[in-house]
Amino acid sequence: MASLLEQLSEMTVVVADTGDLEAIKKFTPRDATTNPSLILAAAQIPAYQSLIDEALRSSRKLIGENAPVEEVVREALDEISVIFGKEILKIVPRRVSTEVDARLSYDTEATIEKGRKLIRLYNDAGISNDRVLIKIASTWEGIKAAEVLEKEGIHCNLTLLFGFGQAVACAEAGVTLISPFVGRILDWYKAETGRDSYPGAEDPGVLSVTKIFNYYKSFGYKTEVMGASFRNLDEIVELAGCDLLTISPKLLDQLRETNQPLVRKLDASNPVGGAQKVELDREGFDALMAEDRMATDKLGEGIKGFSKAIETLEQQLAHRLAEVEGGSAFSHAVQEIFLLNDFNGDGCITRDEWLGSDAVFDALDQDHDGRLTPDDVRLGFGAALALSTV
Repeated sequence: MASLLEQLSEMTVVVADTGDLEAIKKFTPRDATTNPSLILAAAQIPAYQSLIDEALRSSRKLIGENAPVEEVVREALDEISVIFGKEILKIVPRRVSTEVDARLSYDTEATIEKGRKLIRLYNDAGISNDRVLIKIASTWEGIKAAEVLEKEGIHCNLTLLFGFGQAVACAEAGVTLISPFVGRILDWYKAETGRDSYPGAEDPGVLSVTKIFNYYKSFGYKTEVMGASFRNLDEIVELAGCDLLTISPKLLDQLRETNQPLVRKLDASNPVGGAQKVELDREGFDALMAEDRMATDKLGEGIKGFSKAIETLEQQLAHRLAEVEGGSAFSHAVQEIFLLNDFNGDGCITRDEWLGSDAVFDALDQDHDGRLTPDDVRLGFGAALALSTV
């Protein structure tokens, strides 16, 4: 008997949810998708260090030899996303999803500009728009940005999608693909109800994606549905027949090693109807989100998590840039302190945010205002460095 993975691949496009190039080669999916967390994990693999270094060097050259570390790192983030994307496209026959900085999720114009920049970097490498999906969080602002990009021929994957209202807005905006997060929906309901598990057919994430899929097919929307963020095989089995499913290497292995009959559960040519068509403006979208505490909670949590992954990746890139350039640890130390301690990103560190000792904080806080600015840290460490060289 064919494995579950072989049977699933005949009903659904299987996408590898990883930045690990070796895992993608192993499973030979049609598409692949990444996010900062996945790139962060891949960046720990020594074999990929040359890709990271390539991005850092090209970003330094582009931004300028005397540019601050943080500017080089911001540029390198885009370069790294596209470099990994290019390597993935050497393996998969169709598309790769590349994510917009989650910290832009509530800024329509900034998201549009970032999407344009990412596709330009791909185009400069000879890769056409039809092989790339720009991945954007499913906020109202993100959906409106995707609507603009789609009209420009830039295809979008709307991620961090948890609620029906988000799905309807995406379809109305004409986005290419949505990624509803099955497992994270399950996580929320388990925490809310105290239940340890749900049978696959009753899984809240499965029910959500099933509803969205049937709604799209009933009303002829072209937007594709790609289930994502799975916790177990039952969730995948219950969504057999969905347009696409993006699956981690661990679960792909389990699918490949399991031999049992697989029944199609979703059928685009024969959707289960009955829903009324919904048209949403901003007010209607906000109302649906307000009614759906799970979707609101998980969207905010997801954006925060992806943003934290980006910040962690930035810290690692700053470390690596200092190593690549053989530059002074002094300027890097200042940058590192702010990456680690400025939790709210307002450009200063309060005593509550400070992770070090009070003695060091007091030594750096020369004007005794209870706040450390970059100049405070630079001057304080500069004085220490001068003393250490005497």
